[in-house]
Amino acid sequence: MFQIAVMSRQPVYEQIISQIEQFVLTGILTSGSQIPSVRSLSVELSINPNTIQKAYQDMEKEGIIYSVAGKGSFVNDIRLLKEKEQETAAENLKTILVQLKRCGTDKAQVLSLVEEIFAEEENL
Repeated sequence: MFQIAVMSRQPVYEQIISQIEQFVLTGILTSGSQIPSVRSLSVELSINPNTIQKAYQDMEKEGIIYSVAGKGSFVNDIRLLKEKEQETAAENLKTILVQLKRCGTDKAQVLSLVEEIFAEEENL
């Protein structure tokens, strides 16, 4: 399920977070789904348990997962993650739109591109 790229510049704990976020956003993990325990994931990936614990702590702080003593860690309400993802994407889009405006792109061109992208999505 998890794939860690040991040669990646991205730290292992961030790779774990990214993968769990992707699993949630793609529907592989749903609200209330239990995620592997620190110990079992440590054995599966041959990674220090402290690294996995750091990833889990960061995800808990962000509200992606929650822990139940003696039971394990579970995926939180996925709407929170989707809202966070939408906020990040909206901020990135705003930055790109400002760059396009500075380059002289007019509003009609931008709206045309938006229409094109949404039309492609509808055809999938």
